[in-house]
Amino acid sequence: MTAQPPAGIDTTKPHPARMYDWYLGGKDNYPVDEAMGRQMLTLDPRVPVMARVNRAFMHRATRWLARNGVRQFLDVGTGIPTEPNLHQIAQEVAADARVVYCDNDPIVLAHAAALLRGTDQGATEYLQADVRDPEAVLAGAKKVLDFGRPVALSLIALLHFVSDEDGAHELVGRLLSELPSGSYLVMSHATADFTPEESAAATAKLKAAGVTLALRSRGEFARFFDGLDLVEPGVEVPQLWHPELGEPVPGQDDGIIPGYGAVGRKP
Repeated sequence: MTAQPPAGIDTTKPHPARMYDWYLGGKDNYPVDEAMGRQMLTLDPRVPVMARVNRAFMHRATRWLARNGVRQFLDVGTGIPTEPNLHQIAQEVAADARVVYCDNDPIVLAHAAALLRGTDQGATEYLQADVRDPEAVLAGAKKVLDFGRPVALSLIALLHFVSDEDGAHELVGRLLSELPSGSYLVMSHATADFTPEESAAATAKLKAAGVTLALRSRGEFARFFDGLDLVEPGVEVPQLWHPELGEPVPGQDDGIIPGYGAVGRKP
């Protein structure tokens, strides 16, 4: 774990990005994040496998999009850099791919340089903004991306931290409204559909620590894609979305992965 937090970072309560970093074996987390992470492991010891499965879904979805002609990516809720990052996957397929990363966590900003080592032909930029402020996200992205051409909006493991009361569906709709025809929405999301008791306990523990967890059903997740054309196989548990595009995560088939992933195209 990190020794001295950068300015502006609250280490008195856990943060989802830093917990995710801990699950992935990273060092950009603090005792409060590890403590909450260990509490989650008592409920389901496979949480680190779930985190890696989620990350692998992002890799495969990005690879699919780049192979199908997408050259612009807006990744909101980027999280702490973990290689390979999205721009590395995209630019491996298309060196001229342009990527804007966006996050509201100061610790991500502190490591943003790791996100900006892209190809000379393409572009990688970092934007400090919150998904709950879509106008700021859009304004920043437009400085790098051409909104006259298709953009892939990537929201990986993000919206289950935004409640319906905070307007989660409306936020996604606002971001998509500015993107042209041929753009895509890429999302992954945790669910309580398969593990209701463990999920209820996890939600309560996180709420007590000041972290919102809005687990959604398959139908509630699918609502984010209303009006979009889902890419086959549609809404699926993340490890089964185009598994041929990446290596399986060790342990992914040893139990249920309680989440969904999907990619949809804007007509």
